[in-house]
Amino acid sequence: MTFITPQLLLVLTTTVFTSAILLHLTKKNSSAVFYYVIQSAAISSLLVIASFERISILLLISISATVAVKLFIAPFFFFRLIKRHQLKFTVSTYLNTPLSLAAIAVLIALVQADFIKPLLLLTTSGQTFILNLSLSTILISLFLIINRKGALSQMLGILSLENGIVSFALSAGLEQSPGLQLGITFNIFVWIIIATVFSSMIFRKFGSMDVTALNRLTE
Repeated sequence: MTFITPQLLLVLTTTVFTSAILLHLTKKNSSAVFYYVIQSAAISSLLVIASFERISILLLISISATVAVKLFIAPFFFFRLIKRHQLKFTVSTYLNTPLSLAAIAVLIALVQADFIKPLLLLTTSGQTFILNLSLSTILISLFLIINRKGALSQMLGILSLENGIVSFALSAGLEQSPGLQLGITFNIFVWIIIATVFSSMIFRKFGSMDVTALNRLTE
């Protein structure tokens, strides 16, 4: 990655990592979407800069579609969902804030485990810390999906997980074809639409975005 210096990679990867943690700490849906936008902006910057090395028409289309979905289309659907259902706060979690932070600390420490070390061979020794940040982002995003009860937060967790995977791939110097990236972006776009519609159905049926309300279906 000639155009991505180690310093720039560190700054943008740290932004992605920090945004994932802030998604856990915020209690407002609008703030959660804002942190996702910040995270996606960092990922988009990495993708754009990395594309300079092997520019092509298909790659430009792929990057443009990715940026459009992450920075404009997804936030539009989320903010529209918040406005339509007047979703101001999302405080429903299985673990309280102190326990959530403790769990995050454990996950960050987990990337130092011996069974993770083979993954660190994908990069140079100077970028091991950056790869650890990307792996931590993936684990923290998975925990966000599990710990949050709100459907909107879970959707943001899934998208944050995808950002973490992209960050890991870029940090490790792994390349993927523009066609594959375009297909993934299209799948994310379709998933956002379906997830938004499904969340609206949950709210209309139960008056809440809390997915635990689905337990009433068994009654």
